[in-house]
Amino acid sequence: MKTMGVCVYNTKGQEKGEIELPAIFNTEVSPALLHEITTTYLNNQRTGTHKTKTRGEVSFSGAKPWKQKGTGNARAGQRNSPLWRKGGIVFGPQPRDYYTKMSKQKRKLSLSMALSAQLQNGNVIVLDSVNLDEIRTKKVVELLKNFELENKKVVFAVFHGADFRLAARNIKNVVVENVKNINTYQVLWADKLVLTNEAIDSIRERQSYNK
Repeated sequence: MKTMGVCVYNTKGQEKGEIELPAIFNTEVSPALLHEITTTYLNNQRTGTHKTKTRGEVSFSGAKPWKQKGTGNARAGQRNSPLWRKGGIVFGPQPRDYYTKMSKQKRKLSLSMALSAQLQNGNVIVLDSVNLDEIRTKKVVELLKNFELENKKVVFAVFHGADFRLAARNIKNVVVENVKNINTYQVLWADKLVLTNEAIDSIRERQSYNK
């Protein structure tokens, strides 16, 4: 796999040089694996607490509503029948665990694929740093304007960025994530992926680790 060079910018949108991206940014993309990983991630976010009451759980007396014959009504044994209003639900959802296991090898490979796909689509921006003069939301908004990222889904993958995360937390569709925790779904969700030099070094180390 070949390495690729991309421009490095400062927070004002000015070019500051160039950096060679690691070979993982040139991984062959498998849509099937990316689909498998993203659906697994979304499944694992589900709480599985949905619940409907069966006829044995609804609050009704077990008495027969009326006598069997002579009323002109259809035969009825209990008011908790699924055929009746407020009766039990037949085959309704019950609490369950949606967790799906995925191998480390697949998770690791899918992250390289997601990064490569975003780079191929021109959706990766590299910054020299995300350090701000002031910890203010206004400063992050100015950064987004400098790169024409307003009204887009943006993921900042940073190595050290507690202050930047604090300043960006109230901006819609802007996610600041520690690069050590970044996952395939977050990378693919973003319209633009913003990385720092330190984050790229961390990704290179993380993806080259064999275990």
